[in-house]
Amino acid sequence: MKVTVLGSSSALPTSQRYPSAHVLTAHGRMFLIDCGEGTQMQLRKCSIRFGRINDIFISHLHGDHVFGLYGLLSTFNLMGRTNPIRLHAPANYDLLLRSHLSDFDIHLNFEIVFVPLQGNDPAIVYEDKHLTVAAFPLKHRIQAYGFVFREKPADRNIIKEKIEEYSIPSYRIPGIKKGQDFVNDEGMVIKNDEITVPPPKPLSYAYCSDTMYFARLSSFVKSVDLLYHEATFDGSMEKLARKVMHSTTLDAAKTALKANAGTLMIGHFSARYDDVTSLVEEARTIFPSTIPAIDGNTYNIKELSAGKQP
Repeated sequence: MKVTVLGSSSALPTSQRYPSAHVLTAHGRMFLIDCGEGTQMQLRKCSIRFGRINDIFISHLHGDHVFGLYGLLSTFNLMGRTNPIRLHAPANYDLLLRSHLSDFDIHLNFEIVFVPLQGNDPAIVYEDKHLTVAAFPLKHRIQAYGFVFREKPADRNIIKEKIEEYSIPSYRIPGIKKGQDFVNDEGMVIKNDEITVPPPKPLSYAYCSDTMYFARLSSFVKSVDLLYHEATFDGSMEKLARKVMHSTTLDAAKTALKANAGTLMIGHFSARYDDVTSLVEEARTIFPSTIPAIDGNTYNIKELSAGKQP
């Protein structure tokens, strides 16, 4: 489970930072989260194959989170894509997107399967055999959602030497991996923990884009290994943050602390900050395990959860 940051800027891009976009890679799948202007250029710079992206998640309909989608869809088309794209976005975006495609005479060779985000409670919007994705409401000037990706618990790992030692038939192995004890032909019970070892701990990643602080948010991202949280402003700009319904570094750190997150990654930095070191240091006064989102960097969530710094 790895996250590549394509853009860490807020509304105004800088010479070093693009608007919001992340790619999460998990179990051979790639998920694009937000799609600010320049996303497809960053995908190329980071050597991410366009064809491996089948799910796109849009947090809300402000330009710095969605303006790159139109060009990306057009590029998919020019590259000959025929596989469907699942687009998870606020419910009112479906008609807006299809109107844009019509207005610009774009005829896609692939289907857009629209998955509407709506409601005031977390809801599962994607699931496969390896993980689930839940969307949850944020508190912004318009309807906005965050996303939490959680691996499903894996089966236990059977110890190969025990298969031969106890003459375990192959048809019994799936059940043993699920936690069953093994009973041999003589009726002897071999406890599961003697012949298996626990699987790795499931990993998790949460993406909280534009939002002001609210207490309930921490419950939506409880105990995630990596929490990305916008931190547009430093703590001295709290009044402005409240006015525009964004977060400060201290807001992000407070949410990470209440959520018992493993690592906090802050981003969505205002263009007024050329160097974000002071923002990271300020967040660390509340939540020491804070790192900055840096454009072009890939973060290994397993390594972060083991305490390794990028």
